[in-house]
Amino acid sequence: MSMSVLVLGAGMVGVSVALHLARRGRDVVLVDRQQPGEGASFGNGGLIQREAVFPHAFPRQAREILRIAGNRAIDARYHLRALPGFASPLLQYWWHSEPARYERAAAAHAALIETCLDEHLALARNTPAMALLRPIGWMRLYGDTAGMEAALRQAERARAEHGVNFVALDRQGLATAEPHLMVGRAGAIHWTDPLSVSDPQALVLEYAARFAEEGGRFVIGDAATLERAGAGWRVMTAEGAMEAAEVVIALGASATMVTRKLGYAPPLFGKRGYHRHFGLRGNAVLHRPILDTPSGFLLAPMRAGVRLTTGAEFAAPDAPPTPVQLDQAEPVARGLLPLGDRVEATPWMGTRPCMPDMLPVIGPLPGQDGAWCAFGHAHQGLTLGPTTGRMLAEVMTGEAPFIPPEPYRAERFL
Repeated sequence: MSMSVLVLGAGMVGVSVALHLARRGRDVVLVDRQQPGEGASFGNGGLIQREAVFPHAFPRQAREILRIAGNRAIDARYHLRALPGFASPLLQYWWHSEPARYERAAAAHAALIETCLDEHLALARNTPAMALLRPIGWMRLYGDTAGMEAALRQAERARAEHGVNFVALDRQGLATAEPHLMVGRAGAIHWTDPLSVSDPQALVLEYAARFAEEGGRFVIGDAATLERAGAGWRVMTAEGAMEAAEVVIALGASATMVTRKLGYAPPLFGKRGYHRHFGLRGNAVLHRPILDTPSGFLLAPMRAGVRLTTGAEFAAPDAPPTPVQLDQAEPVARGLLPLGDRVEATPWMGTRPCMPDMLPVIGPLPGQDGAWCAFGHAHQGLTLGPTTGRMLAEVMTGEAPFIPPEPYRAERFL
């Protein structure tokens, strides 16, 4: 039993952890209540974001705070009754976004991001997963010259400090790159490094297939049943009780459901998001994902159609879906691109797991021998799954971790 591990959560992070552990000789059982990739990893922009070296800080300009407080924006909305539950983590998020503290968080965040392409390709190379990874990058569109110039200054810093590559496009360059856009914009930044994933869940399933090839097992089970079993751990599954010497909690926004019972309750909070796919009319084509800054939504070409995604919704975990942002975004998106019929009758909804210091929790669970954390990746779970999997597996098996793990330790929230 000393070489056995339970990994709870079969999103991109959990599958990546399980695969890396299996490749290091561990006897791994991956447990989830759904099939791999059906949680937050299913619904996202499908980007491996090598450019995302600067995490999104809490807004500190009064004008921006007031815009969000108006609760009419496509990129951020909230349920009024849910706000008391978000007060503490959002206040901490604001505190960690103070410029000096933000720079320290950004350095630790960038250390993870800089590895993301190599770590994904290490898992995908010579497998069918490679066909899902498109080296086309993505573009962010700007509605005015001032916004474009400010973004270019940040982009130049990302290039100088972190080796990020991009191309600046003026109005005509953007029209040439995406000829079926129906609205002009002042320009765009084409981030050329990121990989665009044509089907995020299919990518998770491909990595899960590699895990199975390494001898790993996936079972349907209930992470909430996790308990001590002697010196190890036990969880109930569809195949009965499963026991192992160690456990990894990779449950995304649901992680504290388990960790709280084990004495660890970090200020993890969830941001809900929605997506829906559309066809395109006539011979229209969208060549790469585009984020329209004036509108606050992303359009991405996927296997299922053009995916329209929303920003963040702050709501109670058990609140029913309220896709108001998606309903707001659709007519604007139709004015930007010749969208056709909806592909799904009901939009998808999922929850992104966020930490107020903008860094994931990766490492030992405090006070619990043999228990480990891998959650809190916010918008970058798809991007950072393989990086997290490798780093945590190296720590668990006594290897020298390829990234210093200290900034991500769980103890920072004790």
